[in-house]
Amino acid sequence: MPNRDRYEFASDNTAAICPEAWAALTEANEGAVSSYGDDRWTTRVCAQICELFETACQTFFVFNGTAANALALAQLCRPFQSVLCHEHAHIETDECGAPEFFSGGSKLLRVSGTNGKIDLTEAAEVIARQPELHSPKPRVISVTQATELGTVYTPNDLEAVATFAQKHSLHVHMDGARFANAVASLGCRPKEITWERGVDVLAFGGTKNGTAAGELVVFFDRELAREFDYRAKQGAQLASKLRFIAAPWAALLSDDVWLKNARHANEAATELAHQLGAILAFPREANALFLRLPDEKVAQLHARGWHFYKFIEPDIYRLMCSWSVTERDIADFVADFRS
Repeated sequence: MPNRDRYEFASDNTAAICPEAWAALTEANEGAVSSYGDDRWTTRVCAQICELFETACQTFFVFNGTAANALALAQLCRPFQSVLCHEHAHIETDECGAPEFFSGGSKLLRVSGTNGKIDLTEAAEVIARQPELHSPKPRVISVTQATELGTVYTPNDLEAVATFAQKHSLHVHMDGARFANAVASLGCRPKEITWERGVDVLAFGGTKNGTAAGELVVFFDRELAREFDYRAKQGAQLASKLRFIAAPWAALLSDDVWLKNARHANEAATELAHQLGAILAFPREANALFLRLPDEKVAQLHARGWHFYKFIEPDIYRLMCSWSVTERDIADFVADFRS
């Protein structure tokens, strides 16, 4: 048995709070402060987001990614409308019907596509199968950035999505649980893969990038954000002590901590892939690796204290790197993997 704690490659959710976010929480935990967002940290984050994206966007705080996605989609969709998404999208596979529930019945229309990206030709075929009122009317196309299969949409990819959305009168929603990793991978400015490419609303993830809880819902089209604060409150997403969600975000957005954390995770995944020397099931473009592994090898690694799981049947396993993974963690895993 291992004589020290193993790094959890199962998910980047397993990482601790990063030092900057922890320090911000400690600072915020002094004295009495006005509640429900009437505090300096919340105000600061909203200003920082506008600066980061270089536009006058509108930002809301929710507790987790499911709420960010579900409430954003509910804001964009009426109950008789529908959302196109990739068949492996988190909103389809891992959110327990929350988008459908909070929208009052909007249907998710699954689309396949190579390496986790929506095939727009197939998306057009899906829309063609919803020709009139007997089918839910397509209203949104949702992309995941970085994708559930560890790849990223390039600016050109998103330009094509935007053109498609405009042609079919669709809003564009982006599930950005790992948006930071996508920006780090592409080396671009955040605006280049959001509002400049037609994205209407972004679910900006912090939990996988160093915070304890709290995601941002960023509306680039402020008209679409009208009364979203009421929707968030009704969805049980208004924190009374909002400063404790906002303060860590203020730290992430200062001095590019969010980008530093994402770069470290991406670079760790690159190094892990290099040292393993294995053939990947999908291209490694962010902080995830997908390997085809025999059950016997997986059982041996699990027995040695390494935690990761099967992502796609029958034999594709996912390894995730976070801001906290170390060179020692990678070296130890590689040693056990090879032995």
